[in-house]
Amino acid sequence: MEAEIAQLVTTGATTVVGLMATEAWTQARSRLAALFGRGRDAEEVSAELEEIRVEVVRADGDAELVGDQAAELRNRLRRLLRQDPQAAAELAALLREFTPRQQPGTTVHNEMNHGTIHGSVVQAGSITHNYQSPPPKD
Repeated sequence: MEAEIAQLVTTGATTVVGLMATEAWTQARSRLAALFGRGRDAEEVSAELEEIRVEVVRADGDAELVGDQAAELRNRLRRLLRQDPQAAAELAALLREFTPRQQPGTTVHNEMNHGTIHGSVVQAGSITHNYQSPPPKD
């Protein structure tokens, strides 16, 4: 059971940091503040999470800084789940709701070799646009 909680904490922190850099944050913020707040003023907790979000957005690709914010969230989640084991179910439900779903049968493989990337790298399961392929030749 401890391994499941550790995985939930890690996944939770990573997902929350990821949400902070997207428009989905506006939908998730109040629910996450309620989860993290448990017995505290929701506005105060929301402001604390907003400070972390500002750091994540400001990081602009700085993996170390984003990792520091994820570590802070992991510590908070670990303390929360120790104090209130019931919060694990709520966290799991939030993760299911806000974690992007991978399409069935889709495999994602990323590989970068022999180079240095200066800037953002985008990983996506599918990207759609208005390009139409010519019909296949018989």
